[in-house]
Amino acid sequence: MGRIFEVRKATMFARWDRMAKQFTRIGKEIAIAVKSGGPDPTTNPALRRCFQNAKAVNMPKDRVEAAIKRAQGKEMENYDEILYEGYGPHGVAILVETATDNHVRTVANVKSHFNKGGGALGNSGSVSFQFKKMGVFKLKPEGLSADDLELELIDFGLEELGEGTGENDENILIVRCGFTDFGNMQKALEDKGITPISAEIEWIPTVTVPVNDEQAADVSKLIERLEQDEDVQKVFHNMG
Repeated sequence: MGRIFEVRKATMFARWDRMAKQFTRIGKEIAIAVKSGGPDPTTNPALRRCFQNAKAVNMPKDRVEAAIKRAQGKEMENYDEILYEGYGPHGVAILVETATDNHVRTVANVKSHFNKGGGALGNSGSVSFQFKKMGVFKLKPEGLSADDLELELIDFGLEELGEGTGENDENILIVRCGFTDFGNMQKALEDKGITPISAEIEWIPTVTVPVNDEQAADVSKLIERLEQDEDVQKVFHNMG
């Protein structure tokens, strides 16, 4: 019984850590969105996207409102979004999106994570050519016809529409468009009365590196290490 309790406790703490990290990430995204487009979601599509993503990870409404209020304060940090590129173990390409108020700290930490994880931080452009920057919208499939939706969205930049699995193993529809079409796609979905589960900008690999289970574990350790860094927002890879 004691062993079962310890496992459950460890699982619970891991879930809390992941939730806290998600809240911090979205809090920074809200700050960046408010600084660039103002606190009114009706005129700030980036902030509307933050709201959707906050809801997707069950971020409490009061925390979202507090993040908006902090972003309007004079003492609020100004975050710069910086993309770092490098290779992990076994030749896997890795992109690291950060939001930081201290460039020196962030680059030093990211470089250290790569080195300790068996990888190497590269220069700008060293691996990003192996990815395509895309808008990714996850939708609840109820009441939607994938075939009809594909025809309706193709004029708004739709490149891919497929099925997938959400965080709770539920079936979802995944809509992908080019990065420059993100705003058009967001508005098209809003005009159709479709509220996405989440709306993200992601780096989708155009080529993948095949790895076995042992190699995948090595790469996953580095990715986990990077994701735990307070300045890191998202990590993308081309592990196949």
